[in-house]
Formats: sequence, structure tokens, C-alpha cells
Amino acid sequence: MTDRSFFRIVPAIASALACASLLSAATSNTITDMAGRTVTIPLEIKSVYSISPMGAVMMYTLAPSKITGLVYMPDDEEKALLLNAFVKKPVLGGLFGKNTTANPEVIIKAHPDFVLSVGNLEKTDISGAERIHEQLGIPVVMVNGNLKLIDSAYRFLGGLIGEVDRADTLARYCRAVLNQTDSIVAAIPSEKKVRIYYAEGLDGLQTDSKGSMHTEILDRAGGINVADIPLLQGYGRSAVSFEQLLVWQPAIIIVCLDHGYAHGTENFARITSDPSWHMITAVKNGSVYQIPSLPFNWIDRPPSVNRIIGLRWLTNLLYPDYCKIAIRDETRRFYALFYRRKLSDEELNHVLMNAVRKP
Repeated sequence: MTDRSFFRIVPAIASALACASLLSAATSNTITDMAGRTVTIPLEIKSVYSISPMGAVMMYTLAPSKITGLVYMPDDEEKALLLNAFVKKPVLGGLFGKNTTANPEVIIKAHPDFVLSVGNLEKTDISGAERIHEQLGIPVVMVNGNLKLIDSAYRFLGGLIGEVDRADTLARYCRAVLNQTDSIVAAIPSEKKVRIYYAEGLDGLQTDSKGSMHTEILDRAGGINVADIPLLQGYGRSAVSFEQLLVWQPAIIIVCLDHGYAHGTENFARITSDPSWHMITAVKNGSVYQIPSLPFNWIDRPPSVNRIIGLRWLTNLLYPDYCKIAIRDETRRFYALFYRRKLSDEELNHVLMNAVRKP
């Protein structure tokens, strides 16, 4: 029996199918994501699960109540600056970095309206999104994580989840910072560009090279990344030797705090107190600074919107004569706008601990 004869014989079934199709169209929305993929999602978005902290931070700044669950559990210092309702959400895990996993059954039971993937949009990333869709049976929306497109990413995501006005406010702040920074850096003579080393890992001997997503802020702020090493894709953190540092002789060192690792917050003290490190110009001159990391690292990990305040901080740190801002005031403004957190003086001092030049 053909489909046509079937519908002639059973018109009631055809009518029911047509009504179901209209109902589905009324409650769903077919969109093109930032990777150019066609994705069908519910018309009203109540819950979103991000596979990585990049998307989770964006969602936190846009609509924390619509986050399905956490990709990792923040530590006590991070929790202190985050909304209570957010940190009480269940931990669903994620698919990012090293040794991170997500439980498909737990995610499915949480019933997110779509899975959010923020980051690169290369073929391998698209293939990964398709595999997640097949595994979970939940639509996956891809958003470009490139810093220079962060305002577009905000407006795209805000439109999907019904937060258009909020997204526009955050997007305009980000675009203003990017444009202002570009103008400042363009005015700095090449001979005044500062050589900088990004110290990662518990011994400070891991870093990322120029061109990495993890050092995008260094490049954008006009710093000269001394790490002349091959670009390591993905998680990054290339190992370097102390002998290489002695050759590079950076003028400034910025130190990453690893909240997720035991004793991870001690690397600043280790670098500044170890006599051998004093053979390096930056350490000898007291030009070692701790990257603010509460509740999210200002430079990297995750490389999300938290990098915007990081860009303001680093540009001012490297070129105070060109980027003349009051970083304490700017930090208060950013935290109030993006994190919905009015910082006390004590909290502000803690966030900026070892991060600013001494008077």
C-alpha cells in the first residue's frame, strides 16, 4: 500500500499527523548555529547544559537560572563570589581539558533543552558535536569562542535563550573594551613593547606560545610572548626548561593560579622566593604578578568572557602610561555587570592580591 492510498483510506490519521506537525512547529525553532549547522531546539529555552567552562561562564553571565548543572565543582574561594543558587546545582561533568568526563545518563535525566558547545568551530569540533548529539539525543548548538567575536556570540546566544537585552548590554561592554584596547596598543611604539612570560603549572615551567587560545590576551594586550616554542593545540601547557627562561629573560611574569590542583595557589610564592628565579630579570626587578582568578581566571582556563576584564588588567599592567584606567574601579564595574556581584573592599583586595603594581 502506498503512502497516498493509505491517507485516502485513513483520513483521520492524516489529519492527526498534520496537527502534530503544526504543534511541533509551534513549539520548536530551527536555527543555524555559528558553525553553520542546522539545529532544531525548543522555542522556549528553560535549561541549557554546557560541555565546557567556556560556555558555562557565558551562561552564568547571561542567565544563571537556565544552567542545567555544573561542569565542575568550584572550590570554596570561587564559591564565595558565585550565586548560591548556581553552586547548589548538580555537577554533571563536562568534555574539556584533560581527564574530564560527563555521564550521559545523568545529562539525559537532567533534560536540558540543548547542549552548548563554545569554542573552536573546526571540522573536528563539528564532528565532536555531532557525536554528542547522537549519544545524548539532545540538540547541540555550537558558538564561536574567538575573543574578537565575543559580542556576536553573546547576541547569538542571548537570542536563543530569550535574553536579548541582557546579551546586548554585555556585548556592548565587550566590544568597547576590545576597540579601546586595539587603539591603545596601536599607539605603543614597537621598542616599548614588553616581553612577558606566562607561568603555568605547579613549578611555573609550563606555558603556551603565541597564537594559542590560551595566550590570546597576551597578544591582544600588546605583550611580546617570550615563549618561542611550537604551538600546542587543545589543552596546551607546553613544558619548558629553566635554561630557556634564562635565555628569554622576560621583563614581566604573570603567574597562573591552579585552583583545581593541590597546592596550586603556591606557585606565585615559589617563583618569587626561589633564589634561582632571581636570575631572571622580571623576578629580580619585582615584576611578577599573580593573575586574578576568582571566581574565574582573568587570562585563561576557561578562555571565556572573564578574559575581557583580564584584557583591561593586563594592558594597564604592561602599559600604564598608555592604558590609564583605575583597575580597582574597573573590576568593581565588571563584577557588578557580568557576575551580579558588588565587591566589598575585602573581596576586591583578595581578587587583586599580588596582581597590581605597588605604589
